[in-house]
Amino acid sequence: MKKNFIIYLCFLTYLIVPAQEKVQTQVLDSIKTNFSLQEAIEFALKNNRTAQNANYDIEAAKQQKWETTAIGLPQINGKIEYTNALKQQFPGVDFNGDGTIDFGAKQNITPTVTLTQLIFDGSYIVGLQSAKVFLAISENAKAKTDQEITKGVTSAYSNVLLTEESIKLIKKNIESIEGNLKESKAMLQNGFAEEEDIEQLQITLNNLKSNLESLERMHEISLKLLRLTLGFTEDVSLTLTQDLQTLITETKEQPTTFTDFSVFNNIDYKIAENETTSKKLLYKLEQAKLLPSISGFLTGNYIGNSNSFTFLQSSQSWIPTAMFGVTVDIPIFSSFASGAKRKRAKIEWLKSQNNLIDMEEQIQINYQTIQSDLDLAINTLDNKKQNLKLAQRIENKNNIKYKEGIASSFELRQAQMQLYSSQQEYLQAMVNVINKKAELNALQN
Repeated sequence: MKKNFIIYLCFLTYLIVPAQEKVQTQVLDSIKTNFSLQEAIEFALKNNRTAQNANYDIEAAKQQKWETTAIGLPQINGKIEYTNALKQQFPGVDFNGDGTIDFGAKQNITPTVTLTQLIFDGSYIVGLQSAKVFLAISENAKAKTDQEITKGVTSAYSNVLLTEESIKLIKKNIESIEGNLKESKAMLQNGFAEEEDIEQLQITLNNLKSNLESLERMHEISLKLLRLTLGFTEDVSLTLTQDLQTLITETKEQPTTFTDFSVFNNIDYKIAENETTSKKLLYKLEQAKLLPSISGFLTGNYIGNSNSFTFLQSSQSWIPTAMFGVTVDIPIFSSFASGAKRKRAKIEWLKSQNNLIDMEEQIQINYQTIQSDLDLAINTLDNKKQNLKLAQRIENKNNIKYKEGIASSFELRQAQMQLYSSQQEYLQAMVNVINKKAELNALQN
């Protein structure tokens, strides 16, 4: 019997494990892994955990808004109070002659329902306004988070492309140097080259291989950063469907200035404006505390008395009572503490107004600076492109001269190093243009 059970269990395992692996494979296959830059941004705005937390903050702010609103709405509370006098001062007395112990009963149960209603409270009115502002703060924080994620994805995406292009170029350079080295060794054997020529080429080759290893590591790190920014928790294989040249073409087609730019649409200005409004409301709150607060209540209960626990029996007598009242809370004197709080709140409000003015000026300066930086980055890119063409021509000429015995290995190495430097400067200039454009777009929103 035990043997049959083990065979049955093994058979189930044989069926279940492949099925689970198939399901996991299907789940991974269903995850989007091919991204253009815009697709990557849209994916991150939905799946990045920081963006998700910002959405949660908005939902929490909505709940807090309702929580604050509910303070001024009717509140109903129930209570059941049971007492048992283990040691009585005096025996129960039946005043009504109906068998109900009205005074001094050993046991008592009083179920109570109380309705309370806030009639007037200045702090509550300010609280309602604050709840709306808090929701606006959460929404603006979400917009700021989306803005930062957009810039982060753009930077991470372009860095991956930068390392990929650099790896392609350095592999091509290694292939070229290995060809030169092979030819030089043949020339050395025939007496047309010196051993120093081989050594110079070998130094260049060794440096290129070391740089290739470093770039491959950087590429893996940049991919991990991009996965993290997109919101992936697994090391999925990402495929970027755009290259640097495509992104540069798209970037150059977009305007480098905004005719309808407005500081008041900038998210940083809106956040600073929220701060000013919050400080103003705190000042109003301190003022509102000078006003009286009025609330009303309505209470109804039943009183049950007995020397023994008979409260669940139909014969138990209950005495109904009801009460209505109004409470007026009037602040009179706080040893000038409330006045000091109001003055301090007003000072904070005035400071926030100055900060708002500074923020407006700072945004204008940032816009002009980034706009200028973008124009400079585009001009630098054009210059680096021209320098790369020149470096390629110089390296090609020196390569030919070296093979013909006119140029030395040192001159060839100088031309090669100049070419490699121009290649990296050109790629970096492309990334700078893409990132500067992302910064400019962020200022518009």
